[in-house]
Amino acid sequence: MKISQHQLDLVNDRIRALTASGSFYGKKLEAAGITSVATPEDFEKLPFSEKNDLRDAYPLGLMTAPEEEIVRIHSSSGTTGKPVIIPYTQKDVDDWAIMFARCYETAGITKKDRIQITPGYGLWTAGIGFQNGCERLGAMAVPMGPGNTDKQLQMMQDMETTVICSTSSYALLLAEEIAKRGIKDKIHLKKGVIGSERWSKKMRERISTELGIELYDIYGLTEIYGPGIGINCKYDTGMHYWDDYIYLEIIDPVTGKVLPDGEMGEIVITTLVKEGAPLIRYRTHDLSRIIPGKCECGREYPRIDVIMGRTDDMMKIKGVNVFPSQIEEILGSFTEISSEYQIRISHLDGKDTMRIYVETSGSYDFEDVARRIAEKVKSRIGFTPIVKVVEIGVLPRSMKKTARVIDERYDEN
Repeated sequence: MKISQHQLDLVNDRIRALTASGSFYGKKLEAAGITSVATPEDFEKLPFSEKNDLRDAYPLGLMTAPEEEIVRIHSSSGTTGKPVIIPYTQKDVDDWAIMFARCYETAGITKKDRIQITPGYGLWTAGIGFQNGCERLGAMAVPMGPGNTDKQLQMMQDMETTVICSTSSYALLLAEEIAKRGIKDKIHLKKGVIGSERWSKKMRERISTELGIELYDIYGLTEIYGPGIGINCKYDTGMHYWDDYIYLEIIDPVTGKVLPDGEMGEIVITTLVKEGAPLIRYRTHDLSRIIPGKCECGREYPRIDVIMGRTDDMMKIKGVNVFPSQIEEILGSFTEISSEYQIRISHLDGKDTMRIYVETSGSYDFEDVARRIAEKVKSRIGFTPIVKVVEIGVLPRSMKKTARVIDERYDEN
């Protein structure tokens, strides 16, 4: 899907703002002698921006609008280095709320719904994004924030919440708690808007069945407004994204070449109207593909597939490149195990070892399940893991994102 003339005009407007402000990307464009782009081919020659560039701009090197127009900052977690600070103008905040309200509407949520928001507030974009969209839509926000499951479930019952917003990990934890407490008949949930982490088909089916709700994948990242730049509709044929606010490309993560629609690669995003910190050709490291053609729902907005993982998810074990999604797909074919798993990679006696932990009920033979999973991984991927089977509920549950891959080789050096 080539960039349109209208989108090119918006990009040129952002290029002018970036170079005039002397922000980090403006200086990058200036150094490359770029003042405008006339064709889609020109656009594809623009330099990428990367998270490390954004970290180098800490604290306010990304600020492109005058400081007196900045009304808010948000930040990435900074767990792997300096945090990234993203400044927002009032228009940015309003635009984000419009996109988010559009997400709710696409999921069939109306102003009659009561929306319980469990992601975190503060510097993180999640909680406040869900709330701004909810208020823009005109629905009732129940702004719980993370944790305190007892209170979450109490409010869910008392407020007769109809929509839950959370990570998939926390949605699963809530589903398990509702079943454990026998309160499903007191819960009025109809829909779940789930974001922030990739989740397997098996996990999705489990949450949907246990809570008896429709689930919607919401997409976004702190650097590009936050969650709310895309969501799937009821036909569940990929996530619609808002191409009046962002332009999205799929590239080969190794060569950087733009891939045709339908091919899997890395998502690259350009913000078309962002004022506080516009980004041009930002490499997200998320893996997906643009879905060609029109959706049955009739919306004109283009679609991307579910996020398949990240370019930096890849594990190299015994000389073989493995993605967690490959293991997940194999585990998904075993009906006797739950959706939860954990992969631990270690280096013992001069060789790499992968241990896969899975959960099942006491009605299955643990040794037999472990053997069959190990055989299937060996036949599909080429090496034999150590499979450990535990009782359902033993693996950790999280109120945020669940760590499913733990590479202990780095801890051992």
